[in-house]
Amino acid sequence: KSRYQTCKAVVSTQSTGSHEWVNVQGSLGRVGITDHAQAALGDVVFVDIPEVDLDVDVGDEIASVESVKAVGDVASPIGGIVVAVNEALSDSPTLVNSSPEEDAWIAEIEISDMSALEGLMDKEAYDKFLLEG
Repeated sequence: KSRYQTCKAVVSTQSTGSHEWVNVQGSLGRVGITDHAQAALGDVVFVDIPEVDLDVDVGDEIASVESVKAVGDVASPIGGIVVAVNEALSDSPTLVNSSPEEDAWIAEIEISDMSALEGLMDKEAYDKFLLEG
């Protein structure tokens, strides 16, 4: 069960150069792929979600997203313990296309080291990164 608050009290949203995002709320991070990543993949047909209680380090593969034309690995932008997964993606993988940065979150991770967030990009920096492509 998700421990993430449904209110909009998200402290920050950060992105990686490999097109994952993390919304941070306290010591909890909700992870998914960016709109740019889902657009590059095309129509998503399957999402392999991680196991709850999985201990992950920054950069570890936590999921894979399969489309009609490619499979993309999802690397964790943060380290910690997976405390919840988005079971809805098993039945409705197309959520990744329709709502990649909201409803299609993949995992919630209890962050073990907040300093990992320092190497991530805020929205402005990520948008600039995409333009410089």
